[in-house]
Amino acid sequence: MNVDQVQSLADAIRSEIRKAVVGQDITVELMLVALFARGHILLEGPPGTAKTLLAHSFATAVGADFRRIQFTPDLMPSDIIGTNLFDFQTTSFTLTRGPVFTELLLADEINRTPPKTQAALLEAMQERQVTIDGQSHDLSDRFMVVATQNPIEQQGVYPLPEAQLDRFLFKQTVEYPSVEEERKIIATHGAEMEAMAPKAWGVQRCAEDETIDEALRAVSEIRLVEELIDYIAALVRGTREVADLDSGASPRAGSMLAGAARARAAIDGRDFVLPDDVKALAPALLRHRVILSPAAEINGRRVEDIVTSIVDAIEAPR
Repeated sequence: MNVDQVQSLADAIRSEIRKAVVGQDITVELMLVALFARGHILLEGPPGTAKTLLAHSFATAVGADFRRIQFTPDLMPSDIIGTNLFDFQTTSFTLTRGPVFTELLLADEINRTPPKTQAALLEAMQERQVTIDGQSHDLSDRFMVVATQNPIEQQGVYPLPEAQLDRFLFKQTVEYPSVEEERKIIATHGAEMEAMAPKAWGVQRCAEDETIDEALRAVSEIRLVEELIDYIAALVRGTREVADLDSGASPRAGSMLAGAARARAAIDGRDFVLPDDVKALAPALLRHRVILSPAAEINGRRVEDIVTSIVDAIEAPR
């Protein structure tokens, strides 16, 4: 598969999602990049902004097996990864697989469960495997987590630990729709009192498993020149040299940014990465990997503004 075919595939996925979801173009773009970069994405926003419908529509369009976990305060790790249950008839243990054994997992309201349960996804997200009673079990090669969370200011939430956040390729803030988009939402969805599945809106699968695999191979062959490697390193290291940040991005962030930039180039129909690819993706990739200093919090500084200033201050290669 060449980059033109990857671009056509991305356009087809967008078209299918638009049948059910109004707006959210930037979020869809980041989800496509995450898919082709083999990453995970965290969506933060208020209820009712179509986060769940978007994830389900995305899974339907790419033909991915879809499972959803509703994270609650009483959820246990075994509810996510599964457990071995004793069968009295066979006098042996049988593995009962949890919902993590899928291709696209929607972790809904992930920050409404304690850190002990959140940590059940760490191994799955990083290594695409889970360990149950000391035995490792492989997940799908296309395993992808789309997590949603409520703003940290709301009651009843548990902040995600840094190790968990670092495994997400992007954190995207889902905003309220514009006036035109809200009118279209009312006109399109207002006649239905109950939520409808994406297929009911006409969303269809537009990619076979082999097609997605070929696209992933094509993305891995996108060219990334030395100057852009230096630029990515400078952006990541720049987050560790700002007084307003107590903690900067990890080395993992650089590798992830390079992979994401390759995916964005392929979606745009190019076999080489441009500085604009890196610059466009850097805020969504870095914003959840840094921690404000106490002084910056007191002064009302925002992580978003600090990350943007870092990206703007570091000169991109020509």
